[in-house]
Amino acid sequence: MRFRALPQKPGQSSVQFMTQRKPLGSGTFSVGTAISGAMILLALVAIPGRAPAEPTPAAVSAFNSYISTVEARLGQQHRSQNTFIAAATSGQQNDARLRRGELIVEQITPSAGADLGGAMLHHWRGTAFAAGAKAADFERLMKDFNAYPHHFSPQVLQARILSQQGDHLQTVMRVRQRHVITVVMDTTYDITFARLDAQHGYSISRSTQISEIDSPGTRSERALSAKLEHGFLWRLNTYWSYEEHDGGLYMQIESVTLTRSIPSGLGWAVGPYVESVPRESLEFTLRSAGNALRR
Repeated sequence: MRFRALPQKPGQSSVQFMTQRKPLGSGTFSVGTAISGAMILLALVAIPGRAPAEPTPAAVSAFNSYISTVEARLGQQHRSQNTFIAAATSGQQNDARLRRGELIVEQITPSAGADLGGAMLHHWRGTAFAAGAKAADFERLMKDFNAYPHHFSPQVLQARILSQQGDHLQTVMRVRQRHVITVVMDTTYDITFARLDAQHGYSISRSTQISEIDSPGTRSERALSAKLEHGFLWRLNTYWSYEEHDGGLYMQIESVTLTRSIPSGLGWAVGPYVESVPRESLEFTLRSAGNALRR
């Protein structure tokens, strides 16, 4: 399938989440539930060592196996211009959505594989269109790590390249997530850029180290030990695919993350927050990239 979209009109911006909506009275997430969830989450993170120090070997093995499947599918997808951008799961009106300037965001985590025993796997995919942008513009944007704090503010605080050999890079970023609480992490990535041709490119980013930072920006700043970390993020792999077509650039991002699991019996309260973090982060990244290309 190939998306086709028209340039976004000024002032238009929306996002379409392809998730099932429940009618009122059938388990709708209420304000009261949100307040309770926030209080429980705050109580959980306030206790050092409450979360598992690190994912179990079984969880890591399951995550790696899932990643192998994802990367095999992307490898096949990137061999052809016709399949370079994955079709959304409910794609009958995708063209119209993109013409309206929407981001199409899908949760594609397999329902049977989300809980890995002490850990949770999250897999999201987002697609957008930037009128007038070219593949070369996007590649320059993604390789300019010094400018990440500008383009991806306020989530990215610092970014720099540790080493580079051609299109293979080692990078480090300090990122900040603000939800019920604010979390700052130092994240190191192994990143590879590649292209099918001048109009089609992709990148693969795999986290190699993630450290939660206590008291960032102060004299007391320190990386928390594994025993004191809260397990907000154990693994993060990001996959970009981009195609120059229809007078602009189609951008598609997939993120696969591994986080701590939800304590037994608290899914009703904490679950929506846990699910929202990777989704909102992906949406923010995709929207920020599009805005940077339009400047």
